Amino acid sequence: MTTVPSKLYADDVSLLMVLIDTNPFFWSTVKNTFTFSNFLSHVLSFLNSILLLNQLNQVVVIATGYNSCDYIYDSSLAAPNQRAESLLGKLEEFVTRDEELTQQNSVEGVGSSLLSGSLSMALCCILKTIIRYILLSFTYLLDMEVVEIYFDE
Repeated sequence: MTTVPSKLYADDVSLLMVLIDTNPFFWSTVKNTFTFSNFLSHVLSFLNSILLLNQLNQVVVIATGYNSCDYIYDSSLAAPNQRAESLLGKLEEFVTRDEELTQQNSVEGVGSSLLSGSLSMALCCILKTIIRYILLSFTYLLDMEVVEIYFDE
């Protein structure tokens, strides 16, 4: 009979999904009290602390603009020494692309963001991670069964 370890390596691993609203119409209304750069520095500190808690923690950042939303950072794909640079570079590209789309579609007043789209993207990413974990766990159990059968014969 196969014994299953009481604690798999992924028991303490966290997946953090961060949705950043980069809507320029919103940030222009609150810039007197709280700037986007100040907000971003706090977010980067928080993300770095999550990644420092456990080496296997995963952080995914999704930017939400007025006309688009996109993945801008995934810690499982980024090089460990280029975390902040990678995120800031992709965020700058995203904001530039979203501003170009906004100029094509002129808007008056404070426009809304595509938060529902970024929430859908976040849920899809969470589902992919859960399925990957289940497949890895299943593969681990199959390997244990194969090893036990091999040594029992």
